[in-house]
Amino acid sequence: MTCIIIEDEMPAQRILKHYINKIPDLEILACFQTALLAHDFLKSTRVDLVLLDINLPDIQGIDFIKTIPTPPRIIITTAYPDYAVSSFELETITDYLVKPISFDRFVKAIQKANKQIDRYASTSQEFLYLNVDKLLHKIALDDLVYLVSDRNYLTFVTTQQKLSIVDSLKKWKQQLQSNGFIQVHKSYLINKKHLQKYSGSFVWIAKEKLPIGRTYKESFLNAIQS
Repeated sequence: MTCIIIEDEMPAQRILKHYINKIPDLEILACFQTALLAHDFLKSTRVDLVLLDINLPDIQGIDFIKTIPTPPRIIITTAYPDYAVSSFELETITDYLVKPISFDRFVKAIQKANKQIDRYASTSQEFLYLNVDKLLHKIALDDLVYLVSDRNYLTFVTTQQKLSIVDSLKKWKQQLQSNGFIQVHKSYLINKKHLQKYSGSFVWIAKEKLPIGRTYKESFLNAIQS
């Protein structure tokens, strides 16, 4: 399980590092003192878990979580117990640790996060979470028809709605190709489950006609025949 630490106080950061190093299956990818630096990292790197101080100099921890398009599991670390109730309103939060944090309590939180991650990975109906206008939208992958990129915006077209975020198609291709998603064009990533037919340079998916780019045609044909 991979994790990052977002903690502006260096003594607290050192304690968390020490605890993490004592757990064999837990790996630190990076440590940050501000949420803004962590946000840039999360845009390009997938992590399983974030250890997040709720009181940060640039943005509050709860507000920061709402800016992440697909948030990983979150363990809140703070000296203030008052935020516990409101923090658990967000589905992605696993636990809430009040400083000073004992190692035994830390281990319990990590075990809880590990179970949630394993349960998510093994479920037959997987989901993703998109942050749109400060609201987290839960989307079943089976309902996601295709993704379309337009400059800096990426639109997720589902069987019920369309949701747009600022993100790259390349990143989502890496995350979704193991779930049966195929890139057919520089701007389109489709869900193989919704493919109805193809002919020449076009695919029909959920009654929509989308182009197949010349550079993607061979890999598309290999993917649908596998």
